[in-house]
Amino acid sequence: MPAKSRTYQPKKVSAALAAQNEALRGVVHRLTDSDLDRPTRLGSWRVRELLAHLSLALGRLPAAVAEDRAADGPELSLSGYAELSRTLTGSVDSAVAEHAQTAFAGRPEQVAAAFDRSLDAVRAVLDNPEAVESGRRVSLLGGRSMDLTDFLVTRLVEAVVHADDLAAALGGDAFPHDRQAVAAVTRMLADAFAEQVPGGAVELRIPPYAVVQAVEGPKHTRGTPPNVVETDPLTWIRLATGRTGWSAEVEAARVSASGERSDLARHLPILG
Repeated sequence: MPAKSRTYQPKKVSAALAAQNEALRGVVHRLTDSDLDRPTRLGSWRVRELLAHLSLALGRLPAAVAEDRAADGPELSLSGYAELSRTLTGSVDSAVAEHAQTAFAGRPEQVAAAFDRSLDAVRAVLDNPEAVESGRRVSLLGGRSMDLTDFLVTRLVEAVVHADDLAAALGGDAFPHDRQAVAAVTRMLADAFAEQVPGGAVELRIPPYAVVQAVEGPKHTRGTPPNVVETDPLTWIRLATGRTGWSAEVEAARVSASGERSDLARHLPILG
């Protein structure tokens, strides 16, 4: 299914984001001083910087909804958001460093309180049906605009991807993701891949949430596709966002790839 043809229901996305955020809240409230200083897989960021980033990223939702001016700039699609995210690393790092040194510089209970303030502001928006009504557009940085439901999906991407980063840093059990949150993020990243690498030569299967065709070459129409890639949702999310490498996941048998065009390494990641 082409990325541009998929639509998301604002009520379902809002509910998934609320549930994912509450799962995050529960983990953050159990962190210790040593946990906050653990390294992450995101360069120089510790857990403290990771939480500061999440606070800023999720906080963009209430800020965008509260914006009074009309959202009349060029509209950004979800696939366009995925491409744009790869260019923003420098500006994101500087904002995160400043936020980590101020609101997130204290002891665990102070960090949890700062994180709560961000989540509470997001929840106030999600609990207001008029605020997340379908068809509304919001303004983004750089003069662009975005459909509000699509913007909610991007906040869901932030919440799911960075919750997985947090779980990896803490070294414990898998993060208790909301199922619908993982489903929406899996589909969004699969659609973005299909749009960025158009074609019909490879069938990418991510059961039970998504199937897309991509990669230039002979298009499959009947029977068993000659080139098939299959993986689980979290492995796909990690591949699509550069958290893991193609060869490592194939070797670990978390990715099954058959056919001469099924090596997707050069097309990944699709989101920075």
